[in-house]
Amino acid sequence: MVDGIRLGFVYALVALGYTMVYGIVRLINFAHGDVFMVGAFTAFYATTHYHWGFVPAMILAMVVCSFLAVIIERVAYKPLRDAPRIAALITAIGVSFFLEYFTALDFVFTPNFISYTPLPIKFKTWDVAGVTFSNVMLIVIAISTLLLVLLWYLVYRTKLGKAMRAVAWDKPTARLMGIDVDMVITFTFAIGAALAGVGGMLYVIVYPQIRTFLGVMPGLKAFIAAVFGGIGSIPGAFLGSLIIGMVETLSQGYLSSTLRDAIVFSILIIVLLFRPTGLFGEAAKEKA
Repeated sequence: MVDGIRLGFVYALVALGYTMVYGIVRLINFAHGDVFMVGAFTAFYATTHYHWGFVPAMILAMVVCSFLAVIIERVAYKPLRDAPRIAALITAIGVSFFLEYFTALDFVFTPNFISYTPLPIKFKTWDVAGVTFSNVMLIVIAISTLLLVLLWYLVYRTKLGKAMRAVAWDKPTARLMGIDVDMVITFTFAIGAALAGVGGMLYVIVYPQIRTFLGVMPGLKAFIAAVFGGIGSIPGAFLGSLIIGMVETLSQGYLSSTLRDAIVFSILIIVLLFRPTGLFGEAAKEKA
């Protein structure tokens, strides 16, 4: 269960990107998992090749992922903003494949598995009342909680957050009120990608194997968590991620590691069949 909570916090950082982008532009950004992968590689090279510390490498991963997300949004998604949603969805899948195979080239990252050694954090474990805790688990939870609180403050306590909520609710009216809708959308992509960059770094510290397809499964599971919590809802994405993380870990521990993915994906099917709005989601409304 402790491992499930740790995994759930990492998924939450990725799921928030899905849910924020969907809330603003009604786009399921399937390339988000690959931005997560780029964050993992950035942190890996920063800490192992250039000997950066943990915090500077994490900040670098956030900056690189934000920059990449802004480029993707401006080049691939913005021209399709008024196109049918299926066009944007197919484009998102295309961007995802492009990132996976382009970064697999030898002059970018590599097509091979890489072991993340040495890790920027030395593992320490404690046994408390029969439950084993590690310093990595505490760091994952602390960083994720801090970023979630900062995101909550940004969205609900700042003028920019108010603009984000206005754009999510009604873009034409937001424009009439003087809000720069394009800037708000770009900023939303950047914030979501920064969180994914941190998630990528934390994920490969916990599971120290890196490859360019690294973001596929965590990205899909974070997407399921966002749907389960109610895509478009920040609290829903957080709670959904914790539940998905615990379901995955308990399935692996008590059933089988092969069955865990099937169980997690079955949650998506059940949610879509019986409660498509998720735990905290609202019925979809067509918006411009």
